[in-house]
Amino acid sequence: MRCELLDYELPEALIASRPPEERDGARLLLVDRGAGEVAHAAIRELDRYIERGALVVVNDTRVVPARLFGKKRGTGGQVELFLLHRLDEAPAGGDDLAGPPPEGAARPERWRAMGRASKPIRPGAVLDLERDGALVAEVLERAEDGVLTVRLSSPAGLSVAAAIDAYGHIPLPPYLGRGDDASDRERYQTIFARVPGAVAAPTAGLHLSPALVERLRANGVEIASVTLHVGLGTFQPVTVDDLDAHPMHAEVYSVPEATAAAVARARDRGAPIVAVGTTVVRALETAADPARAGLVRAQSGETRLLIQPGYRFRVVDALLTNFHLPRSTLLALVFAFAGRERTLLAYRAAIDAGYRFYSYGDAMLIRGASAP
Repeated sequence: MRCELLDYELPEALIASRPPEERDGARLLLVDRGAGEVAHAAIRELDRYIERGALVVVNDTRVVPARLFGKKRGTGGQVELFLLHRLDEAPAGGDDLAGPPPEGAARPERWRAMGRASKPIRPGAVLDLERDGALVAEVLERAEDGVLTVRLSSPAGLSVAAAIDAYGHIPLPPYLGRGDDASDRERYQTIFARVPGAVAAPTAGLHLSPALVERLRANGVEIASVTLHVGLGTFQPVTVDDLDAHPMHAEVYSVPEATAAAVARARDRGAPIVAVGTTVVRALETAADPARAGLVRAQSGETRLLIQPGYRFRVVDALLTNFHLPRSTLLALVFAFAGRERTLLAYRAAIDAGYRFYSYGDAMLIRGASAP
């Protein structure tokens, strides 16, 4: 796919910097991917538009407070560390570590991270992070692409995970144009958030409230979950001319036995599989069973699945999704599911009606016959 085809114009005023007052208070654009027709509704009415007996699949990843601020020890220079993923627990000492952990510290951990400072952060640097140095990062390696390997420890005696959770900042997307505040700790997590590991929220799931989920279940809808840890690559714009040349980021995912069984039950009763968000689509389609059409296998691993127009969906029948950035792989996935022209017409209808866009914005429900 030529990447200029992923462009569209969006007035900056329609970028939502904060969520609606109520979790299920967003607007909902209904899109028929057969006829291409659109209609306007509300998220809190979602139970009216998902048929009885459907299987709704959500992502239970939990966003890690991955942004840490502090100073370089010795120089006092300001520094920001953005945690990407944990490698393992580090041993108490060893040739690959910058000395023993500080006295009183809990067991250290090694992490991949991005660093930002006025000067490049080099191996051997020690970073005192957050209030009173609640976390210490010792820089072990710096890759050619600038990604750091650091050893994190907590001199306060907390576990590293507890210190990150207590002192870290929610990594809001840069296009929101603001830093995080206390309310984002709740609102930038879905009600299903259970497994820590994401650096961005699966935003379609942000719309589902306990009351809405209860109404769905009362209407005979089954709820199942997958885990896909959204990585930093979700913010990576497409900069190549041809999407085939885009270096698709890897994301850790898991489809449990219970969800594979739920998909099989839905197929047995002739009910649709509704994915809540593009992350669920990628997990389910990655786990699609090549030997049994429409079913998935329980499995875990990393996925680099790039879905673009021409992709044949094997599992997902309907999609609840937010409105995505131009020139993004997320928008390419929606084009593949609903058709490019239908999607752009839907986006134009949303813009004309003043819908709010991106992570804290409104949503669209795409259902109906497959796009050609």
